[in-house]
Amino acid sequence: MILKYNNLKPISGDASYRIFFRKFDKEKKKSSIVIFSKKEKKKNLLIYSAINHLINKNNLLAPKLISQNYKNNFIEVSDFGDLTFHKILNTRKNKFNDYKKIVDLLIKFQKIKDQKIKNFNKKYYWIPKYSLNLLIKESDLFFTWYLPLILSKTKIRKIKNILRPKLNILYKKLKLKNDVFVHRDFHISNLMRYKKKIAIIDAQDAVIGNPAYDLVSLVDDVRIKTSNSLKNKILNYYLKKCPKKISLKKKEFIHDFCILSVQRNFKILGIFSRLFKRDKKGNYLKLLPYTWKLLNLRMKNNKNFNNLFNYLDKIISVQIRDKKFNES
Repeated sequence: MILKYNNLKPISGDASYRIFFRKFDKEKKKSSIVIFSKKEKKKNLLIYSAINHLINKNNLLAPKLISQNYKNNFIEVSDFGDLTFHKILNTRKNKFNDYKKIVDLLIKFQKIKDQKIKNFNKKYYWIPKYSLNLLIKESDLFFTWYLPLILSKTKIRKIKNILRPKLNILYKKLKLKNDVFVHRDFHISNLMRYKKKIAIIDAQDAVIGNPAYDLVSLVDDVRIKTSNSLKNKILNYYLKKCPKKISLKKKEFIHDFCILSVQRNFKILGIFSRLFKRDKKGNYLKLLPYTWKLLNLRMKNNKNFNNLFNYLDKIISVQIRDKKFNES
């Protein structure tokens, strides 16, 4: 329906079902973003705009709702341009100063206390908790979507029966409380430079969760390769600047950070494989080998992962982990 307007220009989307257009005024001096979504409409339009409103309400920057036509599957929000921190950091030799600003933002973001927010249909949306079941459900994507790319159904069934209980035991070892606001995809492609500020996008999956989770998304980001030295500097900077209730539990934080990095990267292997098989978005496949490298980084020489690491080493070879899949 919205394609009939000649002042709309399609722009590249993300890993969701949303389709994005840039809308210009008559003089082409001002623009906004029109978001269209038929699938998962509640999450992609109602919840998306409600969480953005919550972020703005807490004096942080997220897309503001300009207009909505929920019946016809679209909303209009403010336009932050195209300058993501992925673009910025890929051109920087010294990335740490930018990461410090992002971490400062994350600490403010984690202080959001609201448990509910009204959507534009005047109904409350309650922010869910990052439950054990949700962690398990996410890493199950590894079995459902990634393993079928490389193994037969019989082998997958056997592996799932062995590996899934190991992961479940691991998640039950998390030590910190689920008590901070979590974006759930806090990486540099979802952060934008706008008028000397950092804008936050793609926050519709927000939950109340572990304080280590969003830092994992930032530090162990599959979209940009960073040195182990830089990863450690970002982690230590966070622990230096975060609230005392977290910094006083440094050992527990690092323990949870490693577990959640493993969980997240299993999830990412599954999500990127699903984007390829189901949604025909093959450009994410090139990130799979680095995802394995991040898993290896957090599991190797860490006693919490001995059984898991040794088992994965037997069933999935280095050749498979480094495999360049056909994107077509």
